[in-house]
Amino acid sequence: MRRLYVILGDQLDHKSLIFDDVDKQQDCFWMAEVKEEATHVWSHKQRIALFLSAMRHFAESLKQRDLPLHYLTLNDHDYSTLAEALGATIKEHNPESVWLVRPGDYRVFKSIAQVCKQHDVELKQLHDQHFLSTPSEFKQWTSGKKQVRLEYWYRELRKKYHILMEDDKHPLGGKWNYDQSNRKSFNKDGPQDIPKTIDWKADKITTEVITLVNDNYPDHPGELEQLEWPVTPEQAQQALDRFLDECLQNFGDYQDAMWTDEPFLNHSLISSSLNLKLLHPLDVINAAETYHREKGAPLAAVEGFIRQILGWREYVRGLYWLNMPDWLEMNGLQANNDLPDFYWTGETDMNCLHQSIKQTLKYGYAHHIQRLMITGLFSLIYGVKPKQIHEWYLAVYVDAVEWVELPNTLGMSQYVDNGIMASKPYAASANYINKMSNYCKDCRFKPSEAIGDNACPFTTLFWDFLDKHEADFANNPRMGFMLKNLRRKSDDDLEQIKKQAAAFRENTNK
Repeated sequence: MRRLYVILGDQLDHKSLIFDDVDKQQDCFWMAEVKEEATHVWSHKQRIALFLSAMRHFAESLKQRDLPLHYLTLNDHDYSTLAEALGATIKEHNPESVWLVRPGDYRVFKSIAQVCKQHDVELKQLHDQHFLSTPSEFKQWTSGKKQVRLEYWYRELRKKYHILMEDDKHPLGGKWNYDQSNRKSFNKDGPQDIPKTIDWKADKITTEVITLVNDNYPDHPGELEQLEWPVTPEQAQQALDRFLDECLQNFGDYQDAMWTDEPFLNHSLISSSLNLKLLHPLDVINAAETYHREKGAPLAAVEGFIRQILGWREYVRGLYWLNMPDWLEMNGLQANNDLPDFYWTGETDMNCLHQSIKQTLKYGYAHHIQRLMITGLFSLIYGVKPKQIHEWYLAVYVDAVEWVELPNTLGMSQYVDNGIMASKPYAASANYINKMSNYCKDCRFKPSEAIGDNACPFTTLFWDFLDKHEADFANNPRMGFMLKNLRRKSDDDLEQIKKQAAAFRENTNK
């Protein structure tokens, strides 16, 4: 064998550079399903099934292209890790070199590099052209900067790809960022005419995968009566078309809003397709811009959507490779509490957490504000150990691959790095949740109260968090208003708040 081409489960890109120089007589592609990828965190059944079904559909397409493929299913072997399976194949076929597109996951990259070194075979990495920048470009851009912020990297990429630009220098509409226009909440009548999601009919491959996952991982979290997500490029395109045609018009106004029993609202639901490489980000971005320029979709909505892909997605990947593996060991706020058990069940009296976790367990999905300002916020002010909340997010969401999940969790949400990624911790009381949702309406807790039987734990823990970390945040200008309000509280109130917070933590997992 000349070359063994490794394709990972989140590299299902038919236009990958890995297909550019293939000799069908001497080369072979290699894909493997291994237990480790479902168990290194306690993965949601929807997440496992999505990866396996998408991988098997991709493998079938390679066979239709008459490309040589060595594909290992879970039932084909006893290897528990990707490295073990790859090592056995290298030993059997003795390739001159192993080729792969740069992995998104540091853990996977290290394991593949190590097994190639053990077997004394050359490892060749290819650029992942599914991203619009490279880790080296990002590192060069950060050189000499005291702070590395999303907004300025986003502007660089806007200019590089001429996205939403008037000319080479000026943004369309005169503003780079319309975030302030995208923060509306629903009125008392709630969201109206929410588009239906697509009901993905399971084909033979997906049906077999659903049975496989339910049989092999019966105790894993989540539900899997049917798979809720696209598994082919064609299905992913249908999901994008649905968003552009039916949701984009209202996406911008209400992208931060939440509502009881409405898990999807006007969100695109394509993040898993992007992360598996079923959709190319530039195609998605160009399509959204076309809907503004030719079909009148609101600029604020289009810019907000594009910023999530061209800005945030590229930014977190750059930071991930710049800060790994150190990020995994950071704990700047010295959080040392165990993750509450209800994160795995949704059984809690706090209605916002009940709603967000229950939909997560059903679909493997929650939108960005539910993640940041419900589950993430609670973990932050409760003081959950960073690795535990990181592993929970990586386990329960179908779009969770580590290069994007870890920075969002440890950097953005939990502030473990003391500001490498976010300019302030995203701490808030329940009043934010009450403003952006109707969750508090049907909750037994009162969002404005921090003390007493009706006090909302979010509000109690928020003030306790600020009090505990007042010295840590004293020099952060973005925390000044919160700390000023903290100092207005009497010593007696703060003492009661601290006692109530301590009692809540003590009783949470009992």
